[in-house]
Parts: sequence; C-alpha cells; structure tokens
Amino acid sequence: MPGNSYNSNSSNIPPDRVTRLVREKIERDLRKSSRASHPNDVTDNGGREVFEDEQRLRDGDNLGPSIVDEDLEGPASTPNEGCERLDGRTFSRQRLLVVANRLPVSAIRRGEDSWSLEISAGGLVSALLGVKEFEARWIGWAGVNVPDEIGQKALTKALAEKRCIPVFLDEDIVHQYYNGYCNNILWPLFHYLGLPQEDRLATTRSFQSQFAAYIKANQMFADVVNKHYKDGDVVWCHDYHLMFLPKCLKEYNSDMKVGWFLHTPFPSSEIHRTLPSRSDLLRAVLAADLVGFHTYDYARHFVSACTRILGFEGTPEGVEDQGRLTRVAAFPIGIDSERFIRALEIHPVQVHIKELQETFAGRKVMLGVDRLDMIKGIPQKLLAFEKFLEENSDWRGKVVLLQIAVPTRTDVPEYKTAQLCDSQVRYTSQLCGSHVKIY
Repeated sequence: MPGNSYNSNSSNIPPDRVTRLVREKIERDLRKSSRASHPNDVTDNGGREVFEDEQRLRDGDNLGPSIVDEDLEGPASTPNEGCERLDGRTFSRQRLLVVANRLPVSAIRRGEDSWSLEISAGGLVSALLGVKEFEARWIGWAGVNVPDEIGQKALTKALAEKRCIPVFLDEDIVHQYYNGYCNNILWPLFHYLGLPQEDRLATTRSFQSQFAAYIKANQMFADVVNKHYKDGDVVWCHDYHLMFLPKCLKEYNSDMKVGWFLHTPFPSSEIHRTLPSRSDLLRAVLAADLVGFHTYDYARHFVSACTRILGFEGTPEGVEDQGRLTRVAAFPIGIDSERFIRALEIHPVQVHIKELQETFAGRKVMLGVDRLDMIKGIPQKLLAFEKFLEENSDWRGKVVLLQIAVPTRTDVPEYKTAQLCDSQVRYTSQLCGSHVKIY
C-alpha cells in the first residue's frame, strides 16, 4: 500500500492550528497574570501558586467527591462555562461530544429518585479525563437498567451535573449487544482469538440476533447524540461497541463532524474477513471523517481490510471511495499526568505510600496493573516470575511482584470461565512469593 504513515507531516502546520497555539499562549500568559492578584490563592513552600480546591485536595478534605468533581467537570474556577476571554473579546469554546459505551461514572440507585455516582475505572476514562481544551459532554450508558421514568429523570439530572448524558439500554439489549456481539464476537476476533467455536447452527442464530441488537443499540446512541447536537459540535465516537455510530450520525446530518477511535487492536484483513458482518462494519466506520488507532500497524490493517474486502482505494491519508476520503491515522493514547502527580500530594495517598514502603522495605518491587482479562497473560507472568526465582535463588526474599488485577466483563460467559483462573493466580502467587490484589 502506498505511503508509510497516515499522519500528516508535522512540519506543515495548518494556519488554524498556528492561530490556536498562539491563542493558547496568550491565554496562558493572561492566566498567569490574573493568578498573581487572585485573592484566594495560596503559595506552597516551593513558591508555586495553589488554588483553594487543590489545597483542599492536599488536606484530604472530602477526598472522593472532590476528585470526581475535578476529573469530570474541570477546574471549578472557570468563570463562564464554554467561554474564554482574550484581549477583551469573548470566544465560545468548541463543544466536544464524547460518545462511548460507558459513562465515566457508575450509577448506584439509593431510592426511587435518588442516585449516587462513582468514577469508573478504566483506561478510556483515565485518558479522556485529560481532554480539557473543549467544552466536553460525555454520552453513554450508566451501567444500570432504569426501566421507570422517575428513575430516568432523576439519573439524567444527577449526571447533568457531571456533564454526562445517559443512554438508557434495557437488559435484553445489554445482553445481546454488549455481552453478546461486542464481547463474545468482536472483542475476541480483534484480539486474534477467533469466533466462538460452538454448534454452527446455534452460533448462526445467536449471531444474527446479537448483530441486530448491536445495530439497534448504536441507533439508540445516535438518537441521543442527535438530540443534544448543536451546529459546530465535534462528535468523537469510541471503540468497537460503536462501529455503526458514524453511519447513523451521518444519516442524521451529513455535515456533522464525526471521529471514531478504536481502543483495541484491529486485526489483519485475513482475520477480519472471517466476520460475517465485515463489510457492513467497515462501511459504517468509513462514514466518519477521521478514524484513529493506537498504532500504525492497526491503521494499516484497517486500510488493508477496506481495500481487500470492499475494493476501495488506500492512500497515504486513508481510504478513498469515489472521491470521498476518510482520513486514517495513528494517535498513541496518553493520560493526564498532572492529575496523577497531584494525587501524590494528597495526605491519604502519602500515608498509603508509607505503608507500602514499610511492607516491602529492603526488597525490589515489580508492579503489574492489568484487568483480569484472558489476554493479559497474568498466569504466565506469575509462572515466569516463579521460573526466575527457580533459576536465580539468590534473589529469593529480595524481590516481590505486586500484581493488581481488576475483574472485567463479569457478565460474559467466556470471562466467567477465564476468571476461574483467579484461584490459580492466587495459588501460583503463593508459590513464587508474589502479592496479587484482585479488586
């Protein structure tokens, strides 16, 4: 395929980007000058200005709610939501509608019209909480079935305070769409595990119903996006759960700016062509204006699938079909590092760090943080550590492996089977002297 990169040449910076960079530089200077006269500012021992909210975080006051509010709502000191002042003029910040299967919070029902919200764990949440340049709204499923109108209204109101908009999916849709097609079909295939090897007739019938539920769920997400969309918004769709969403959105409004990003590998075309709905999914994703992947290899696999399965033309910029270009690029994901650095200054965190230092004093510590997932290789990691200790007896008692494992997709049958390795993991960890913490 022509070309060896799907990213634009970084030396040719578009004029609008130059304008944005200059504008951000001026705004930073203005913020610095305004902080010097801010009556509520305090200064730490290093001379760095610290706002009241950050000082409260350091002191550990209302630790949980404060962190959630800061992560989901941004700095509380923003004077006018959605506006930024520059040289006496007011600019409206561009709205970004982030659409993902799950919201960054999990909802827990406390009463007929009462809900509590907790921040969700996961890489997608950690990465997107660092997006602060836009007036962002997050659209997704709250992870709970809410069949009654009173509960839906109360949850919608609670989520609105966190700049979140719910999509209400019933239990059957969740079972067929999320547990079925997403995590029983797409996820294993995208990780090269292949399609389920069950009775062929039963698999075919199950696949058809799950695929229908998948399309229906994507349409439900599109309905909510369209309801809240305003001219000029950018819609950012995420992951394999919503591959049909770009097509649904473009059918509503062909001028809507739509991006789609995949947070898993995209397999080679030989693997993808084993999926019965391969062409439908590729065409739906190509309705987006920009398609993003973590690595160049994943982007190349996607373009190859479009050229070999659909017969479209692959270009250095992406995929072209009869003059319409869908840009394809690699965008390595990151995190809001400042958020984690600030967490080190919080008193309860410092206390926990001290406890860990005392627990593992005098020993080297190796840390693993993974979902309890069949592809993460946690049992293999522990066996490798055991092998290392067998062959290097002088390291026994001097090194420890600390593995944090978070259960995932507990409603999917294949994952229930895979996570039976929980007991195996704990047993193996005892043999090789490692510590495993499973949340």
